[in-house]
Amino acid sequence: QVRLVESGGGLVQAGGSLSLSCVLSGGTFSSYNMGWFRQAPGKEREFVSGITSFGGTYYTDSVKGRFTISRDNAKNTVNLQMNSLKPEDTARYYCTTSGKRYGSSRLTDYAYWGQGTQVTVSS
Repeated sequence: QVRLVESGGGLVQAGGSLSLSCVLSGGTFSSYNMGWFRQAPGKEREFVSGITSFGGTYYTDSVKGRFTISRDNAKNTVNLQMNSLKPEDTARYYCTTSGKRYGSSRLTDYAYWGQGTQVTVSS
């Protein structure tokens, strides 16, 4: 059974940086597309970034140039480096995998989810 555990959230001032990590167990990490979504209070969960099993990366427009996703197949880990954070980035961030090789930004394509980690950006 695939299990995802996130870490690295916290409170930061606007303009600051945070790094999120997610460890996958119970599956073949190197074969999986990995993604990050976020959900703010009262809003729907939205796509943030993804990385395919081949290492291709993709981002939602609002984080391009500020966030960087990466993966370490030896450690079954996906990371999200977040720079130049804004108050509107405040949300709970979820690590997820579709269990497939190719990327997607659609919520319904993702089958496995972590519990999430809170990111709060103060103005």
